[in-house]
Amino acid sequence: MRISRDSVPVHSADELLSVAAHEVYLSIVRSGGRANTAEHQAAEKQIQELLDFGLLIHDTDDPSGVVAVDPRALSISLNSAWQREAAHLLQRSAALTAGLRDLGDAFSELNGGGEAGGKIEYVHGFTAIDQRLGMLVENCSHELLTAQPGGGRSAETLRAVIDRDLGVLQRGGITRSIYQPSARYSSPTLDYVETMTAAGSQIRTLGEPFSILIIADRKTAVIPGSEDMKQAAFIKDQAVVSYLLQVFESLWERAIPFHASREVPPQVLSSLRRQIIRSMAQGVGHRVIARNLGLSERTLARHIAEMREDYGVDTLFQLGWKLAQEPEQVIADELPTEPATAED
Repeated sequence: MRISRDSVPVHSADELLSVAAHEVYLSIVRSGGRANTAEHQAAEKQIQELLDFGLLIHDTDDPSGVVAVDPRALSISLNSAWQREAAHLLQRSAALTAGLRDLGDAFSELNGGGEAGGKIEYVHGFTAIDQRLGMLVENCSHELLTAQPGGGRSAETLRAVIDRDLGVLQRGGITRSIYQPSARYSSPTLDYVETMTAAGSQIRTLGEPFSILIIADRKTAVIPGSEDMKQAAFIKDQAVVSYLLQVFESLWERAIPFHASREVPPQVLSSLRRQIIRSMAQGVGHRVIARNLGLSERTLARHIAEMREDYGVDTLFQLGWKLAQEPEQVIADELPTEPATAED
């Protein structure tokens, strides 16, 4: 019997053999290292898998026969081949950015991903927006400014963005972020803030309404393009970007530093409760109040319960009546000054 000694085929699979193919190979080896494919029709799929991988080769003396290959010799051959392939892929990877730059520029000019409007591009859909934001942050190297209303962010969201945000700092850039005070009650957000501030980021909270705003390297700004947040405007007009920078700096000056402490500063707590009181006096429902302030309904209920205790009343009706009898400044003065502790 004569076996071909041509080069062993390179297998590019992401994983090794299936369990079934593994058992078929052992069976062939235990039967003397040779098998007739006609006698193994039930294992045709596994035999083909072994041929593709290189653990079996066709017997040149018998077209219907296959012969087992020494796995140790195959391993050496594949190792060498895969290392050469890896080196080639690394070379291609290094040339990828430059090689696709002109295509990327052409893609950016398409109307398919967004609607061009001078130097303002409207991008539709959460997936497309997230993709564009990811590219924007990953290419940011000097300064990233973000205003993020809506309270604490989910653990899943923060896990997805923290490496990207840390990358700006690792490239020598500066990051500054503004959140609503309710973010101080979110454990995932506190963990994120602790990591980011330890790496050099500056983060503050502001107890007044503001909209989403992202500015990268003072060249590109991102703002909502619709009320439902399914559209975002990517702005490169420098006059508009400069104006939005002033807006951010104005918000930043009025905001209070956020250092991931589990204790909420008294001034933050007072401001938050003033907003709750104002909304209740206007007859706004609890669910809407919670959404507007970026709080969970559970956290809002805790604040209301503590205010009932502070005012010595038992019901929401009594609390509302009590608040309605007093001017806002008196209410503000009577709010507790003890720091509150963030929830898990």
